[in-house]
Amino acid sequence: MSTGTALIVGASRALGLALATEYAHRGWDVIGTVRGDRRTGLHDLAEASEGRVTVESLDMTEPEQIAALRERLADRTLDLLFVNAAIARGNIPVGEVPTEMFVDVMVTNALSPMRVVESLRSLVAPTGTIGIMSSRQGSLSLNTNGGQDVYRASKSALNQLMRSYAVRYADAAHTLLLICPGHVRTQLGGPDAPLTIDQSIPGVVDTIDRHSGEPGLQFLNYQDQTVPW
Repeated sequence: MSTGTALIVGASRALGLALATEYAHRGWDVIGTVRGDRRTGLHDLAEASEGRVTVESLDMTEPEQIAALRERLADRTLDLLFVNAAIARGNIPVGEVPTEMFVDVMVTNALSPMRVVESLRSLVAPTGTIGIMSSRQGSLSLNTNGGQDVYRASKSALNQLMRSYAVRYADAAHTLLLICPGHVRTQLGGPDAPLTIDQSIPGVVDTIDRHSGEPGLQFLNYQDQTVPW
């Protein structure tokens, strides 16, 4: 397992906090972001980390906050930039979805992660990794059940935008990963999801580490299996 510096965007709770915790336990220096100034589990992790974990404030839906974070981290080199944050707004048929809700989910889940990646990519080491938490619900070919229309669409849009990004920067040596953590018991995944966070996140980190140094984009799950587009 390599070590380095990881920036986890959206690390206040659930999967993001577990990612920060896992990387810290594996010897990495971790920078985690939270929205606002409320106390979170990430603050507790930072206090117990002897300086290895630090907390930054970021609402990634606000471009000026992304730019400010970029300035604050200008002298850092990241071995991993990973964007975790995402939202869902209920299982509503698309014809009944209010426009404001649709825009909110799309901006948060698709546009904002790519703005973070575009803004912070220059901080990532030449052979470092850029990853985003996606979902098998973003797979067009695996959508055989329907439901969660807007969330699915936002993750499909994210995947498409990341593919465009990979083409635009095809000459770069960055490892680019879209990661499906599995169906996990979180507020987003629901109480009946088959996986616990502890079953998912170590596999996510193992998968990221296994592909370190491999240029180009892959869509993988927490078991290092390819997810079809």
